[in-house]
Amino acid sequence: MTEAAQQALSILRDGSQFSWYVIPIFAFVVYVYAVEIERRKWSLVLAGLAFWGMDWFNEIWNSVFFHLNGRAPMWGAPDDTAFLILIGLNIEIMFMFAVAGIAFCKMLPADPRMKILGLPNRLVLALANSIFCVIVEIWLNHVDALTWDWSFWDADSPWLIVVFGYLHFFLVSYWVHDMKTVRAKLITVGAIWGVVAVAVLVFGLGLGWL
Repeated sequence: MTEAAQQALSILRDGSQFSWYVIPIFAFVVYVYAVEIERRKWSLVLAGLAFWGMDWFNEIWNSVFFHLNGRAPMWGAPDDTAFLILIGLNIEIMFMFAVAGIAFCKMLPADPRMKILGLPNRLVLALANSIFCVIVEIWLNHVDALTWDWSFWDADSPWLIVVFGYLHFFLVSYWVHDMKTVRAKLITVGAIWGVVAVAVLVFGLGLGWL
């Protein structure tokens, strides 16, 4: 097991790590959703929840991957945190992803059919925003806040992180955002979070792999 993985395991779900700054961050997340609910911006609210759910899906498979190989997760978050939820997910990252989908969807052109450089704007923005997120991750890795212990998942192979780490977050959240009916959005978001819930029950509470 790598040193970073051992360090992360040593604080995994350790309540003594708690810091009060978590509470105002939580309040900020609630405020962001409250504002969009007040405005009846259901496309933003549900796209944000879809984005957040996709991150949970990623974090769960990362934890399962670590359990199966016993060496290291694809990414870890062993540095200072108020609470490490999963091997690569701390509470600060969780709250960030909770609102990131709303923020990114606010940047979408009103017309889904509009082209950028001759390509669908949703695809271009999903790719551009994924690259932006990976650049942030490279910096976080540089300061040891986010660890990578596999040679195929690092700054030398960023395209893998772009495609398998982020691109589907954006594509799914934009897809939900552009659905024609609130019912379709609710069904899709419900399905995403349903899969997450089942995975937590099976791999977490059932098998103890998380």
